[in-house]
Amino acid sequence: MHQSALPSLTAQAERLVDLSLVADADSLRARAAQLELTAPAGSLLVLHERVLPASALAPRLHLPAPGRAGVAGETREGFVVVDMTDVDEFSPTAQAELPDADVYAVLAPERGDEMRNWSPEEALPALVAASRTPLTLVEGIHWALQAPGVVEANACFMTIGSRKIKPNGTPDARTPALWISSGTGRDGRERKGAPKVGWCWWGNRHTWLGFASSAGRAGA
Repeated sequence: MHQSALPSLTAQAERLVDLSLVADADSLRARAAQLELTAPAGSLLVLHERVLPASALAPRLHLPAPGRAGVAGETREGFVVVDMTDVDEFSPTAQAELPDADVYAVLAPERGDEMRNWSPEEALPALVAASRTPLTLVEGIHWALQAPGVVEANACFMTIGSRKIKPNGTPDARTPALWISSGTGRDGRERKGAPKVGWCWWGNRHTWLGFASSAGRAGA
């Protein structure tokens, strides 16, 4: 299941301000304070993807550089895989309906470890049957920004609340995911240990990827 502890929504707002991800810091603080009045503890603060797309968020992810414990503060920066230049075209699905609000809360996010080695095709109906809604890619990146421990070796997650719809109206066979680069192939050795936005096939299983979901969303 894995539920990484999240700070208060107002503290999360300050984190986004510190990262220079918002144009109007005072407005974000006010909306976070408003949400905090009703959203349960452990909720995640999210800026709607029309305000802050995945391509802008991914490079703000950081994880400690592997094997460099003696170098204080050295990190690896997040990135989007080279064959996902269309990352911002992955939009929320019907099972992940977003509030019509620039700032909202995701309630009780879970990584879905119990579904590791399931395919997205298998996981989606199980989440719906459990009254859970799959996280979108942007929500997943926000979660990793606020609680970096949710992206860890051999236990990461897919965000099947985001799909790309092709011109003919059918879904693209890819589904986005967050995991840690091994520094091989086109990622490059310098990215070993970096948080990575990539994709998996809709029908494939992966032993290290769960399915991030939430109990719902609440708009400010």
